[in-house]
Amino acid sequence: MDLGLKDRVALVTGSSQGIGRATAELLGREGARVVVTYRNHRDKADAVAAKIREEGGDALVVFFDLASDDSIHAAARAAIERWGHIDILVNNAVEWGARAPGTATLFEARPSDEWRTVLRANIEGAYAAIQAVVPSMRERRWGRIVNVSSGLAVNGMHGSAAYSAAKSALHGITRTLYKELAPAGILTNVVMAGLTLTENARANIPEAMREQIAQTSPIKRLPEPHEVATTIAFLASAANTTLNGEILLSSGGHA
Repeated sequence: MDLGLKDRVALVTGSSQGIGRATAELLGREGARVVVTYRNHRDKADAVAAKIREEGGDALVVFFDLASDDSIHAAARAAIERWGHIDILVNNAVEWGARAPGTATLFEARPSDEWRTVLRANIEGAYAAIQAVVPSMRERRWGRIVNVSSGLAVNGMHGSAAYSAAKSALHGITRTLYKELAPAGILTNVVMAGLTLTENARANIPEAMREQIAQTSPIKRLPEPHEVATTIAFLASAANTTLNGEILLSSGGHA
């Protein structure tokens, strides 16, 4: 299937590793021009861009901080200065805060600065990224926005209240924007990933725990990042002409 991604310009946030990296590389292989963004790992972002170029694509590496509107709008400007427009936004970057979801802390004992950091960066950062790219999409009357969420948005987990709330907000934003933006040719969807075998998951979640979670999945394993990336790439492509306002679980059936 031709996804119609050749020469489309895609801004993929948080694309130096994990699902973002897999998505950036896949879009590049399909012919898109990819803005690879990073906050802490410029070396990893450079490696992603180099791989895209080696496979015949084009890529631009740009700093991106969810907590900084200036950096978000600067990333969009860099893409437009390089290629003239933006067609695709994949809102994948995430702010974990001081504690990863699942950290054993009483809800009422969590300091307000911790949960405010998670809420503001993940909600306001994604909102700002959409605002930064929509004018270019409206001008060309074509665009695709894919917001990457988590199964924790609907199922929750001990210690994940702020993160779950932030990801749930992406669902609400999407369920509004799909109506507002569709008349301009812009489709907006959510991909809700479950636990995925990213570098962070392998490094920070014990193997025994990963295996226990995998056995509760209908497919009896955890997805690899490239498997989630295929769902994102389809929603971001010209091959998708009708999926709009959807919240798709890309996990093998396990949230």
